[in-house]
Amino acid sequence: MRKILATVAAAAALSLLASGASADMKKVRIGTEGAYPPFNYIDESGELKGFDIDIANALCKAAEFECEFVVQDWDGIIPGLLAKKYDAIIASMSITAERKEKVDFTAKYYNTPAKFIKAKSMDLTIPEDKAEANQVLAGKSVAVQRATIHENYLRDNFPEIDVKVYATQDEANLDLANGRVDLVMADSVALLEGFLATEDGKDYEFVGPDYNEPKWHGDGAGIAIRKGEEDLVAAFSSAIEKIRADGTYKSINSQYFDFDVYGD
Repeated sequence: MRKILATVAAAAALSLLASGASADMKKVRIGTEGAYPPFNYIDESGELKGFDIDIANALCKAAEFECEFVVQDWDGIIPGLLAKKYDAIIASMSITAERKEKVDFTAKYYNTPAKFIKAKSMDLTIPEDKAEANQVLAGKSVAVQRATIHENYLRDNFPEIDVKVYATQDEANLDLANGRVDLVMADSVALLEGFLATEDGKDYEFVGPDYNEPKWHGDGAGIAIRKGEEDLVAAFSSAIEKIRADGTYKSINSQYFDFDVYGD
């Protein structure tokens, strides 16, 4: 299904920020995943939607860029940037030291913690202490999206867990709903809005503490740009400051969430 959606998006969901843009405006191609609701996803009509997409459009307007979206599978999204398939990634990508070795980042545009979810019927409490949590979770299967900070965090901090990886977050959530895994770990907002608030997620709930350790989770979600393109990094970082200051960010935030996802 993911491949079908990506194909549909590539063929039908590329969008320009402003159809009447001046010919001398800088054209910027933005890579995004299109499979990570509510941040970026493809709706039933084949259109790209989500918080990332609206923020991207607002940033392009603030920076006076003419922007076009390119849909790319998550595990190939940085290679696609380096191969110049697009100029920037706006796809809820966490700013981590590992990724900084390959790409540069703007300032963050949001920062939310990770959490586990489980079936409400499961009798399970996860303590804050990781050593104790490892004992509690020993042998449990946990679904996570492949090539994410959450996969890295589980493998480095919960060696007793049976980590199951998936191409998309939706696939991980689906296996939880079908009883194939015990838990899921992902960004708390993506789980809340993309699963728990849906019909499929009505019998599931958060369990355990928030996880937001900079070594693994980074410094929030930023815009990834190829190294050496300092002007583009600066332009997008300035645009983030601008939409935060003029109320645009708050307006977009309120369309999706009843709390400020920008974080501390």
